[in-house]
Amino acid sequence: MTDARENSDQEALSKIDTTVPQSARIWNYWLGGKDNYEVDRIAGDAFRDIFPGIETGARAARYFLARAVRHLAAEEGIRQFLDIGTGLPNVDNTHQIAQRVAPECRIVYVDNDPLVLAHARALLVSSSVGVTNYVDADLRDPSTILREAAKTLDFDQPVALMLMGILGHIEDHDEARSIVRQLVDGLPSGSFLVQYDSTDTSDAYVDAIRQYNEGGSIPYILRSPEQIERYFDGLELLEPGVASCSRWRPDTEAWGLPAEVHQYGGVALKR
Repeated sequence: MTDARENSDQEALSKIDTTVPQSARIWNYWLGGKDNYEVDRIAGDAFRDIFPGIETGARAARYFLARAVRHLAAEEGIRQFLDIGTGLPNVDNTHQIAQRVAPECRIVYVDNDPLVLAHARALLVSSSVGVTNYVDADLRDPSTILREAAKTLDFDQPVALMLMGILGHIEDHDEARSIVRQLVDGLPSGSFLVQYDSTDTSDAYVDAIRQYNEGGSIPYILRSPEQIERYFDGLELLEPGVASCSRWRPDTEAWGLPAEVHQYGGVALKR
C-alpha cells in the first residue's frame, strides 16, 4: 500500500509544470506557505507590487473560511463538508476546523491540481471517529464530483458545499452559475453553500489580474459583488449576506484586518 501511494504521488509530481505560475501555489506563497516554486514567488511578488493589498485579502478569505466552518459545525449542526477547489494544505484546513467542533465530521476535498494531489495525504489525516477523503475531479464536472463524494458523504443528510475562491477560474459567469446550481441541486434540504471570490472593486486589483492573466496561467476573472450574490439565487442567505470577507461575522481573527477587502463571500441555506 505504501509503495502504491508513493508511486501515485510521484506520478502526480511528474505532471507539475514549474515553468508557469499557478494560482493555488501563489496563494500558498501569499499565506506564508512553502508549497510553491520560484516561478510562483516571482509572479506573486509582481502581483503584490501592483496590488499591495493581496496578502491582506488572502488572510481575510482564509479567516472567512474558518468562521464559516465553525458556525456551520457549532451552530447549524452540519457534520458533512464538500470542499471543492481546496488548494494546498495550510494552517487550519476545513477538516481540522470542523472536527475540533465535532470529531465525527466527514469531509471530502476535491481538486485536480497535481501538486494538491501529491499533498492530499496530509489532508487525509482525520479524527479517529470522523472521515476525511479526497476526490481528483474538475469543477466543471459536477456529476462526477457528486458521485464520487457520495462514496464518503451521506446525501440524505445536510452537506456544506464550499466553493472558496474557485469560481473565478470559470471564465463565463453563466457557466459558473450553472455549475453552482448543479452542485446545490444534488444536495438535500438543510444543506449550505459557502462561497467567496475576488471582486473588481479595486482598480489596482483589476490591473494586477489583467497582467497575471496575460502570463499564461489559467485565467482568473474578477466579478462584482452583485455577480457573486447571484451564485446564491434560490437560497436563504445568512446575515450579513454577501459581504467583504472581513465583515462576515468578524471575531478576534479579524482584528487588524481592514473592514473592506476585495474578496466577497456569503453563506446560504438550502430550504
